[in-house]
Amino acid sequence: MSNINDYDFYLPPELIAQAPLPQRDASRLLVLERAGGKIEHRHFRDLVYYLRAGDCLVLNDTKVLPARLFGQKLGGSSEIEVVLLRQLNLTDWEVLVRPGRRARVGTSIIFGNGELKATVLANTDAGGRVLRFQFEGQFLEILDKLGQMPLPPYIVEKLADKNRYQTVYARELGSAAAPTAGLHFTPELLSELAERGIKIARLTLHVGLGTFRPVQVERIEEHKMHAEYYSITTETAALINQARLSGGRVIAVGTTSARTLETVGQPDGRVQAGSGWTDIFIYPGYQFKVVDGLITNFHLPKSTLIMLVSALAGREQVLAAYQEAIREGYRFYSFGDAMFII
Repeated sequence: MSNINDYDFYLPPELIAQAPLPQRDASRLLVLERAGGKIEHRHFRDLVYYLRAGDCLVLNDTKVLPARLFGQKLGGSSEIEVVLLRQLNLTDWEVLVRPGRRARVGTSIIFGNGELKATVLANTDAGGRVLRFQFEGQFLEILDKLGQMPLPPYIVEKLADKNRYQTVYARELGSAAAPTAGLHFTPELLSELAERGIKIARLTLHVGLGTFRPVQVERIEEHKMHAEYYSITTETAALINQARLSGGRVIAVGTTSARTLETVGQPDGRVQAGSGWTDIFIYPGYQFKVVDGLITNFHLPKSTLIMLVSALAGREQVLAAYQEAIREGYRFYSFGDAMFII
């Protein structure tokens, strides 16, 4: 049994990145070798020197919804914050609401100048609400106008350009949070990797806000993950399987890509095309079937994300690498620097 405190560490608050760097691939890159724990300090654009022709880089092409809305209770002036989590049908969404006491069943909420309205239909088991929206025209167009990016709670500064919380290859709308490891890539870097013979594969996993929720049990094995929707095409599966057959390494960009690959992975390491919901929880003791390497950001203490990273590279090695990153002044979390485990 693993204890939650085994994944704790102290992070100086000033190392929490509040804004992205002007140039995406200028972020620092800590390279950690799984065998032996050797560490190198590079920059993200140096990734080209660590990948080989025949390797397969797997990206999550999900796109973040501007899912944070601010409205008022109909007939009142009290502000209500709504974060969209999951679309249930054309008009109904599962959401988070703050403050919850202002959003009882039957409450009506108005957004903007009234082009968007909602009624609270029900409470959810997770403490959220089900809202039914009323609008004229295209919901996503209205959302793009009124919504804000649902930045993590540790980012307190307003984002000047909401596209910086999207990867340059984002195309499948549906996430409540960005797959942040991919924020470091530029079109030029991806082109250079392809020219060097590295295969680029894309899958989709729509990230839920459960990714920010803390583990609240002492024994991590008792933690339950929130299910997230994934999709992997026949073309992507074939590309990954061919890379493995040819001796290439499968490099997951982000924990979301890693979790999807391990969800669809077979015991022999092949992946199967398909779609569905995954609540896979990867922590030390897990045997990876597909993933050979991982590009990821630096994660919160006691989070399921640092547990996944520890499953791949070993808890002691990961925590030692984190301590070195802190000593070296790396920037942490969503807009921070990156780590390459190989």
